[in-house]
Amino acid sequence: MTFQEIRQRAGQVRQIPLEAVLLAAGAQRDRHDQAKWHTARGVLSVTGTKFMNWNQGIGGGGAIDLAMHLEDLGFKAAVEWLWMLFQGSLPAGLPPVQRKPALRLPAKDVRNLVRIRQYLQVERGLPPSLIEPLIEAGRLYADRYANAVFVLLGKGKTPVGAELRGTGQRVWRGMAPGSRKDTGYFSVRPGRTHKIMLCESAIDAMSCFVLYPDAWCISTSGVRPNPPWIAELLRTGCKVFCGFDADPAGETAAQEMISLHPAVTRLRPTHHDWNAVLTSPP
Repeated sequence: MTFQEIRQRAGQVRQIPLEAVLLAAGAQRDRHDQAKWHTARGVLSVTGTKFMNWNQGIGGGGAIDLAMHLEDLGFKAAVEWLWMLFQGSLPAGLPPVQRKPALRLPAKDVRNLVRIRQYLQVERGLPPSLIEPLIEAGRLYADRYANAVFVLLGKGKTPVGAELRGTGQRVWRGMAPGSRKDTGYFSVRPGRTHKIMLCESAIDAMSCFVLYPDAWCISTSGVRPNPPWIAELLRTGCKVFCGFDADPAGETAAQEMISLHPAVTRLRPTHHDWNAVLTSPP
């Protein structure tokens, strides 16, 4: 690519709203603060074309700066990354339309497995007998930022996405860019079961499985009252329970799920979520 081509593309991709770049990178908007985003690099605040990473004390302006920061790219690579994702929606002078990127699972970093194991075992109370088989199967791993990566599987056990959970002092969660959580999920299950538990996250699904080892525990990757694959689960003949968090968002979504699928039964955790139930003293 010539210098002139890079310059022309840079001029176009600078039009991309920061919110579109964040979504393409798998970030999630904060439930309570619309200007705040949770990313693999930490918590970002966005004001117009400016952003600030409060975890790292780094800020910038514009789509290219943001792509460089989120994806750890140089200027040219960031322009090419943005162009690849948004080129079909960048006519001169018009705002871009977000395009769904292809799935990009984070690269594995075995050096950070120690941190992942410590986080899940010590801080989350999950047993090694559950964690290690998932690691061996490649369904749970660590990335270069020491995020725990929980792989979503679709038909044919094909990866269709991943939940990301930060293991540092600040709470962070997100999805791998291009995740298709409507086509698959993260789950843990026994050999045979007649019970399905729907939980809000991978860690809650694992926690629920420790508490209900006879149940197939599935993460909906967020508070989602009607994931497209729920009808298929109901056709299995298993009893399906909605185990969303015991908070207003969880209660509202659970009631909406039951109204859409009357065969679903509410099973409310006795604490805020299933991990809280697992780790709370008796």
